Amino acid sequence: MNIAALLQGLASLAWLAAIGALGFAVFSAVRGRKFGGGAALVIGMVVLAVGLTIAAAGIVFIEPNERGVVTSPYVSTGYRDQVLTPGLRWIIPGERVQVYSISQETYTMSTVGTEGAVSGDDSVPARTKDGQEVLIDASVLFTIDPAKVIALHIALQNNYVDRVVLPQSRSIIRDVLSQYGIEEVVSSKRSEMEELITSALAEKFADNNLILADFLVRNIRFSEEYAAAVEQKQIAEQLAQQAKFVVEQKKQEAEQARQTAQGQADAAIIAAEGRARATVLQAEAEGEARVIQAKAEAEALGLIAQQLKDNPSLLTFRYIEKLAPNVQVMYLPSGQPFLIPLPTAPAPTTTTVEPTPTP
Repeated sequence: MNIAALLQGLASLAWLAAIGALGFAVFSAVRGRKFGGGAALVIGMVVLAVGLTIAAAGIVFIEPNERGVVTSPYVSTGYRDQVLTPGLRWIIPGERVQVYSISQETYTMSTVGTEGAVSGDDSVPARTKDGQEVLIDASVLFTIDPAKVIALHIALQNNYVDRVVLPQSRSIIRDVLSQYGIEEVVSSKRSEMEELITSALAEKFADNNLILADFLVRNIRFSEEYAAAVEQKQIAEQLAQQAKFVVEQKKQEAEQARQTAQGQADAAIIAAEGRARATVLQAEAEGEARVIQAKAEAEALGLIAQQLKDNPSLLTFRYIEKLAPNVQVMYLPSGQPFLIPLPTAPAPTTTTVEPTPTP
C-alpha cells in the first residue's frame, strides 16, 4: 500500500476525531456540563491531524520501476535537478512530484482495432518506390531514458507518445519504404528495410530522451488490385514450376532409358568379346594339342625308323607273325620268288679248345 495514501487516510481520521472532540466539547458546554480535559483532547487531535497531513504531503514512495521529478516553488528553476529514485522520499510541503515509469512500453499500429493503441485502423499507409500503396502493421518497443527523465519532463511531460513515438514512427516508416520496390518490400529487402527503420528510430528517440528497444513489422498489406495481381502471378509461377517439373521428369525418364539401352549394349559387347576370346583360347589350345600330338607321332615314327634301321629283319618277322595264325596254305606262282625274302640263319660258329699243357 502507498505510505503517502496511508498517512493521508490517517490524517483524515485525525481531523475527523478532532472535529468530533470539538463538537462534543461545545455540546457539553451548551448543556452546562464540564468536559474534563476536552480542550487538551481537541488540541491534541488537531496537532496530530496537522502532523499527519504535513507528513502525508511531504512523503513520497517511488516504485522500483519509477522515477520522480519534483516541481518546487522554492527553487529558481522551478524543479529539483535530481530525480527521485526508488524508495521512501521526503519533499517539502508545496512541492509536487510527477512520477514516470521507466518500464518498457509498446506502441502498436495495426489494422485490427483491438490490437493497436488506437481503436480502429491505425496502420501506416505508405507508397513504395514503384508507386504501390501498402499498409504496414508495426510495433515500437521503447523506454524512457532513466538518466534523462527531467529533460523529458521539461520538453514533453507525459505527451511523449503523441509527440514523439507516433509521429516519428509513421514518418520514418514512410521515408524508408519509399526507397524500395514492392517486390523488395515483401521478399528480399524486408530485413534490410526493418534495420533501416530501427536505426533511424533509435536516433530520433535518443534525441528525445527515449530508448528504442526494438521495432517489429507485424504485417504488410497491399491494395486489392495488387493482391489480385500477386495471386495471378503466383498461380502462373506454380503452373510454370509444374510444367518445369514435368519436363525434368521426362528428361530423367529419357536419360534412364538411354542408360538402360547403353547398359544392354555394353553387356552385349562384353558378352561378344567374351565369346570371341573363348574361341581364340579354344583354337589356341587345339593348335597346341595338335602340335604336341604331331611331335609325339614324329617321335614315335623316329623311334620305329631307328628300330627298323637297327633290325632290318624285324619287319619281315612282324609280317609273318601277322600272317601265321590265319594262313594254312599259300599258293605262289611257279618260278616266282618269295614275296618277302626269308631271313637266313646265321652260320654256326665253332670254338676250338686247346689242351692245357702238363707240367
